[in-house]
Formats: sequence, structure tokens, C-alpha cells
Amino acid sequence: MTSRERLMATLEGRAVDRPAVSFYEVGGLTMDPSDPDPFNIYRDPSWQPLLALAEERTDLIRMRSPVRAQSHQAWDSPQAASEGPRSEFFAIERYLDRGCRITRTTLTIAGRVMTGLTRRDPDVDTVWTAEHLLKSPEDVGAYLQLPDEVFAETIDVSPLIEEEKRLGERGIVMVDTEDPLCAAATLFSMEDFTILAMTQQDLFHRLLEKHARFIQYRTEQVARQFPGRLWRIYGPEFATQPYLPPHLFDEYVVRYTGPMIEAIHRSGGFARVHIHGRIRNVLNSVVRMGADAIDPIEPPPQGDVDLAFVRTKYGKSLVLFGNIEIADVESAEPDRFEKIVRKALADGTRGPGRGFVLMPSACPYGRTVSARTLRNYETMIRCVEDF
Repeated sequence: MTSRERLMATLEGRAVDRPAVSFYEVGGLTMDPSDPDPFNIYRDPSWQPLLALAEERTDLIRMRSPVRAQSHQAWDSPQAASEGPRSEFFAIERYLDRGCRITRTTLTIAGRVMTGLTRRDPDVDTVWTAEHLLKSPEDVGAYLQLPDEVFAETIDVSPLIEEEKRLGERGIVMVDTEDPLCAAATLFSMEDFTILAMTQQDLFHRLLEKHARFIQYRTEQVARQFPGRLWRIYGPEFATQPYLPPHLFDEYVVRYTGPMIEAIHRSGGFARVHIHGRIRNVLNSVVRMGADAIDPIEPPPQGDVDLAFVRTKYGKSLVLFGNIEIADVESAEPDRFEKIVRKALADGTRGPGRGFVLMPSACPYGRTVSARTLRNYETMIRCVEDF
């Protein structure tokens, strides 16, 4: 089978020649070694064998957003901050501080001034939030007064179609999107988010409803224009333990993410829900809202459920993506890591089930990929091909 055939058969619950294998972000996100940006960690020679391994030997799942693909601006471009209705309320300042890229966002509305601050270090491909935009219920009340036009987006699926043509039989394109909970929760620090979500549920619902309007519209438009594809929806983990009790998963995820999944299904597509950490007490809700797949099913102690249990109880409903912990990829001794991989393959395919894709929970995000890390990625390929 080609990689495309293997992945589509897995999503559809049909037989495959072997389990698919994905390196998640490696081979999924755009990692361009030729980009001369000094913050581009993928220029480092140590990354090149891993990038080549993903391109040549994995079942590629490109993660793409029709919004980000259309509206991406260079880091130092003032254009994104100066155009459209957002400019009436938001001011964005970008500058270098001690070698790091800083982005300061200032929101002025209803007599209040709110600020947020993010930092990107040169040797780590992660954006750290040093200050969150919203910090109080009063901030939420002001934020809710923003007109819906501020959140208007330009949707363009042509880059996804072009990427799919470039891929051919090497894999598939997966639409990547946040849900309303992610859009709302990331406006706060984790402590402020959890307090608000637990103590002022009516107010938090109003915030979710505001984000749901444009996210649902986007989902429906893209599902119609790019039908029958796989989607990844991230954000539901904000409503898992220890952050929120399970009943609020139904309130904040099923209620708002469920309609997204319905829209995806109307076009013949497949919805994969991304939830790190403790998922045992929300798996029934995930199935009830119609998800087709789940990732990354982290093993204990990062998670709270074994892959074998998920396969036995939920494998007929869900395609399982996982469950190799990135910490093991980067630090486990090779012999021990091979045992981890072989156990995941056995647990993910044992007995009847819809399908399984071997996949790590994340990817390295530092400038240097160690020899051990590369060897462990090679082990994943070898074990799958021998399976």
C-alpha cells in the first residue's frame, strides 16, 4: 500500500498491510532548512537526517491551516498590526530583547487597556507567553464588546490543495484547527482560566460563544471546500483533569467542539481530537461527540490510561494515534526504547479495532538533535516495517 492508501484505510477502518507511522510535527509542520532566518533551528546539520527520515520513510500527515497559510506575516512585518478592523483595538509591537524576539499586544476597549507579551528564544522553536492578555472578569467583559468583524478571517484552501498534489501518494493533508475552548483559554494564565471557568461559568460560556461563531463558520466553509479530509482539533485538554472536573468537559468541549465535528462529518471528513495528559474520565464524552480519532494517548505517568485499555474499550470507535512519549524518544536507552515501541504496536493493534498509527506525543524543539534521538526515531521505522 502507498502511504496515502494506508492512512485512508486506517481512518475508514479497513485492513492495512502494516500500521502507519507518523513523526507528528516532523514531517507534519513546515520545517525548511533553507530558510536563512537565524531563528530557524532546522538549519542545523543535526536536523537533516531526521527530516530526511520523515520525508522518505514515514506516512506523511501534513498539518495545515487555511487561515495561517493565507495570513502569515514575517515576524518583523508591521502589516499584520496595521490592517483591518483589528487595528482600531489592537496594537502590536515587535522587538528584539537580549537576543529574543518579543511581541507585545495591547488591547484598548471599553475604557480598559490590556497587554500580553510573548517571547521566542533563538535556539528553541516555541513561543513562551510571559504575560497573558486577559487577567480578570472585568477584562473578559471588555473583550466581549469587541465587534465580530475583529475576528473576521480570510479562508483559502488552495495551499492545502497544492500541498496535497505535491504529496501525491506519500501521505495526506490534515486540516489543523483550534476549538473555541483553546481560543478562550489561551487568553489567560492557567490559574486565571481555571478559576474563571469553574466559578463564573455563564461569563465563560459567553466568551466561548463569541469564539465559536467564527471558528464554526470557518469549519463549515473549509469542510465544504476541502471535503473528505482528516482534521486535528486541539484545545479539549484544557477541560481535563487536573485543570477542570469531567462534567465541564461536556459543558466546554462537547457543546462547542461537537458542532465542529458534525460539520466535518457532513463533508465526509474525519475529526481527530488532540488531548494531552489525563483522558480516562473524558473518553466517553469524546466518543459521544463523534470524534473519529484521538491523539497522543500519553502513557502513564504523563497520562492516566494504558493504550491497551483504550484499544479494548474504545478501539472500535476511535482510530488511535500514539503513544510514544517524546521524553522516551529523546532520552531512553535504545534497547529500552525498542521495547516501548514494540509494546505500543502490540497494544495498539491487539484485537478488533478501527485502526492505529504509531506516533510520538510531540517532537524535539531545540536546535540540536542528538544521535540517540535520531537512533530512536529510526527504531520506530524499523519496528513498524518489521511488524
